[in-house]
Amino acid sequence: MPESCFEILDPRFRRLHIGSARLDRLYDGCRWAEGPAYFPAMRCLIWSDNPNNRMLRYDECNGTVSVFRQPSNFSNGNTVDRSGRLVSCEHGGRRVTRTEADGRLTVIADRHAGKKLNSPNDVVVKSDGSIWFTDPTYGIDSDYEGYKAPSEQKGSLVYRVDPDSGEVAAVADDFVQPNGLAFSPDESLLYVADTGATHSENGPRHIRKFAIGKGGKLKDKGVFAECTAGLFDGFRLDAEGRVWTSAADGVHCYDPDGTLIGKIKVPEVVANLCFGGPARNMLYICGTTSLYAVRMPVNGAKTF
Repeated sequence: MPESCFEILDPRFRRLHIGSARLDRLYDGCRWAEGPAYFPAMRCLIWSDNPNNRMLRYDECNGTVSVFRQPSNFSNGNTVDRSGRLVSCEHGGRRVTRTEADGRLTVIADRHAGKKLNSPNDVVVKSDGSIWFTDPTYGIDSDYEGYKAPSEQKGSLVYRVDPDSGEVAAVADDFVQPNGLAFSPDESLLYVADTGATHSENGPRHIRKFAIGKGGKLKDKGVFAECTAGLFDGFRLDAEGRVWTSAADGVHCYDPDGTLIGKIKVPEVVANLCFGGPARNMLYICGTTSLYAVRMPVNGAKTF
C-alpha cells in the first residue's frame, strides 16, 4: 500500500481524511499553477498558469485538460461569482475582470484613487455581490508573471468593490504583500494572507483574521496562524470553518481556533487550492507545475 499523503498532528484531524485516499496528479507542465476555480454546472475546473500567460481547463467528467484562454493577461487568482461567472485577477492588465456568459470581459477594477492598481492577485465574491481582492506588487516586480512597472499606489492594499456603485474602496492598508483571502462560511470573518517575507527580511508569513462590519468595514482580530513551512498563499475554508491553506510542503489544515491539526503532503510547493465536485468534497490543489486532487470526507464552504 502506498504511503498515506496525510499527516495527523492533532486528533481532530483523524475524521477529516480517508487513510486510503490517494493524491492524484491530474496534469503537469505548468510553470506556476495558481487560482483554481470550480464550475459546478460544467463539472470543470479553470486555473492559471501564470508565467506561461494562459488559463487551463480540467474536465472532471473525462479527465481531459485543454487551454481555456491564451494569452490570459498573466491571470493569477480566480473565483466564481454567484451567477456562475469567472472573476479573475490579471497581473498583466493590473485589473480584476469578469468573463460574461457570451465570453466578453468586463473590467471590475483597474484603478484606485485615479491611479493604476499594482497587480491584483486573489479574489473572492461575497453573497451580497461585493468583490474583494488583494493587490500586492508581484506582477509588476519583474516581467516573469506580468510587466515590470513602478507602483502607483501608496502600498499593497486589500480592496472591496461595492456591488451597487462599483466603487473600489481600500479596506486594509497595513499589509506588506497581501495574498490569498477567503470568507468564513457565515461570511462574518475575512481571512487574508500576508506573504511580505518575499520582500522584507523577517517579513510576515501569516494569515490574519478580520470581523466584517457594515459596509465592508473590517475590524482586525489579529494573526490567525503563522506558516511553519514556507509561505501561505491561497486558501479556502470548509463548511465547519477550518482553513485549508497552501504551504511549501503541501496543504495545511487549521482548526477555527488557529491550531495546525494536519497536513496533506504534496511533492511540490503549493500555491492555491479550492473545493469542487458536486458535493464540494474534492480538494483541487495547484502545486508549482501540476494540478492535483484528493477526495475528502469534508465539504468546502458553500460559495456557489
